[in-house]
Amino acid sequence: MYYQLKSYLLFLLKSTNQHGVHSPFVYNLITKCFYSNTNKQKLKQLTEYRTNLLQNNGTILVTDFGKGSKVFKSNKRKISKIATVAGISNKRASLLIRITEYLKPNSILEIGTSLGIGTACLTIGNPKSKITTLEGCPNTAKIAQIQFQKYEFNTININIGDFKNTLPQALKNTKFDMIYFDGNHQKKATINYFEQCLHSIHNDTVFIFDDIHWTKEMNQAWQYIKNHKKVTVSIDTYFWGFVFFRKEQEKEHFTIRI
Repeated sequence: MYYQLKSYLLFLLKSTNQHGVHSPFVYNLITKCFYSNTNKQKLKQLTEYRTNLLQNNGTILVTDFGKGSKVFKSNKRKISKIATVAGISNKRASLLIRITEYLKPNSILEIGTSLGIGTACLTIGNPKSKITTLEGCPNTAKIAQIQFQKYEFNTININIGDFKNTLPQALKNTKFDMIYFDGNHQKKATINYFEQCLHSIHNDTVFIFDDIHWTKEMNQAWQYIKNHKKVTVSIDTYFWGFVFFRKEQEKEHFTIRI
């Protein structure tokens, strides 16, 4: 908790808004996406999806390949509780909808499905996107699959298993427009996934990293990623880190309040 408070105060000291941003690409992203309003009908779709999970009193046995949960003491977990604690926040969900609506990615890879709330945001934002999402836990993935079918999210393909097996398969001979990293919030794993995914980028690909300031280790991973030679534009919004690979732009980092 102390580390997160300290890192947030440092973020506030460094951060700015669109003023002083000279890159037209980043300026438009901030003003037309980050600071715009989310479509009300799309928010309604997401609310219905989330509410259905919050009302689900069933329990599942969760297989966790990551660092584990700071909240749950047992792997037997109530679905409604997972949706409350582990589900994407309303602020992030709204932004994720706006991002996919604005950038219109045709192909998306999501590393970490959970109950599919983030996945729902991706497909609600751009229903034409083909989404590949990876989930380690079979029981969690089953709930997500039921949800996708219920809400007729037909462009989502969920791959179940340890990421060390499913990620290379998903990346094989494939280029992605967007990759959303939300599966294993540890330094070594995050950097490993990042470096693997570099083989599937093109000039306009965007990577989105969740919880870049969650721990000191995750912040170190973020520093490594944003300074990587292939990254030209990086944006720190505190809760998310964005990186772009646009060769036409000089390397530059932005710290933006949302």
